[in-house]
Amino acid sequence: MDKNSSNASNAINQNVHNAINVNNAINEEEYSNLVENLNNEDVNIRLRSLEQLKSLIDKGIIKEPERYNDVNNHIHTTFSFSPYSPTKSVWMAYMSGLITAGIVDHDSIAGAEEFIEAGRIMNLPTTIGVECRVDFSCTPLKGRRINNPDQSSIAYVTLHGIPHTKINDVKQYFIPYIEERNKRNRLMVERINNVFAPFGIKQDFDNDIVPLSQFRNGGTITERHILYSLALKLVEKYGKGQSLVNFLKEQLNINLKTKLENYLLDKANPFYEYDLLGVLKSDLVSIVYVDAKEECPDVREFLEFGRKIGAISAYAYLGDVTDSVTGDKRRQKFEDDYIDELFQVLKDLGFNAVTYMPSRNTREQLRKVKSLCQEYGFFQISGEDINSPRQPFVCKAMRDPEFANLVDSTWALIGHEIAATRNIDEGMFSQKTIEKYPDLNERTAVYKEIGQRGY
Repeated sequence: MDKNSSNASNAINQNVHNAINVNNAINEEEYSNLVENLNNEDVNIRLRSLEQLKSLIDKGIIKEPERYNDVNNHIHTTFSFSPYSPTKSVWMAYMSGLITAGIVDHDSIAGAEEFIEAGRIMNLPTTIGVECRVDFSCTPLKGRRINNPDQSSIAYVTLHGIPHTKINDVKQYFIPYIEERNKRNRLMVERINNVFAPFGIKQDFDNDIVPLSQFRNGGTITERHILYSLALKLVEKYGKGQSLVNFLKEQLNINLKTKLENYLLDKANPFYEYDLLGVLKSDLVSIVYVDAKEECPDVREFLEFGRKIGAISAYAYLGDVTDSVTGDKRRQKFEDDYIDELFQVLKDLGFNAVTYMPSRNTREQLRKVKSLCQEYGFFQISGEDINSPRQPFVCKAMRDPEFANLVDSTWALIGHEIAATRNIDEGMFSQKTIEKYPDLNERTAVYKEIGQRGY
C-alpha cells in the first residue's frame, strides 16, 4: 500500500498471529499472504482477501476469537495515520474480539466506504466519523489550553454517526482545510530540516512524506507522517540500538523514559519506528510546531455543518496528562481546572456529545466527566484512537460495569447512523426526534434497539 504500511507489516502480522490460531487446513504462507493483502495498494484486492479470510472463518479453518462486549468508535486508518488500511482495521477489530468498530480519521472520511464494506463482509457493525481541530477563539475559552497539547484556543472534536448519504459532503467540506494543512506541514518540515541540518538529515515533503500517506486517495498528512519519516531517516543514519539512543539523549537532549529506552535498545523490536515516532512526538513537536490557523474551522461553523448533514457532534475530552498511556504525550495540564466552565460553553455552542477514553483517565476524572455529561444532557461516546501497532483494539477498562453506558451508546450510535442514512430527519438529534423523545436516556434506548435490530 505505502511505505508506512509496508514497514509495519511484520509488526501487524505478529499482532494477528497473537490473536488467533490457524488450522492446519491452510498453510502459514497462504494465510500470511491473505493477511498481508489486506494492506494491498488496490482496494479491490484488500476486500477480496478479506472475503477469503471470512470464508475460512466460516468454515472453521480459522478460529473465531473470544468475544466479550467490547466496542471501539475511534479507529484511525491509513487515510490519516495508522499501519492499518480500513479493511485491515476491520480485520484487526474482528479478530481482537470487538462486537462493533468505528472509523475516525483526521480531516478525512475517504476510507469510510471501504470500512463499511469491510464491516459488511465480516458481519461486524460499524460506525463512521471524522476528527478535526477547530478554533474556539470566538468563545470564552479563547487563549486557554483546551485538549490540544500543542496550541491554545484550538481543540479536537469529532463528528460521529455520519449518514452514508453525506459522505461526499464531508469530503468536499474538508478539501480547503486539507490544502491549508499541507501548507503548514511544509513549514514544519522546513523547521525540522533546520534542526537536523547539522546532522546531515533532510526530509523532502513530496518524496519522503507524501508517499507514507493516502493523500492521493483523499487521505490526510498529519504530524505523525512527518515524524515517522524522520524516524526512518534516523534509523537509516544511526541504525537501531545504542548509537541511536545516544544521539537522542546527547544531541537532542531527550530524557528517555526507561521503558522507551529499552524499546529503542532492542534491535529486534518489530515496532521500532513507531516507538521512535512516539518519542519524537512527545519531545520534538514543541520545538518545530507551527500553529494551526486557516486549517481549523471556527467551532460554530463546524457545528452548523454537523447539524446540516445530520451527524453527531462531540467534544473530545482529554484531561490532565500525567503518565501518557501511548507514550507520545508529555505531562501537561488541560481542561480539568475549568471543566465546569468548559461544559457550559459546550452546551451553549450546541454540541451533542462528549467522547472520552477510559484507559487514559483516572477514575476520579471519568466520574466527573460522566456526571457533567448527565447534568448537561450530553450523549457519551467512547473509543481508543488506534494509530500504532502497539495499541490493542480492545479497551479493557470499558469492561467495568461502571462504563456499560458506553456500550449502550455505541449501539444507539449505530441506530442513529442507520436511521439518519435513510432520512436525516430521523437521526438521533434531529428536531423531530428530540421533540418525540426529549429524554436522552429514553432516546438512547430507542436508538440502541434500532442499532441492534439493524444487525
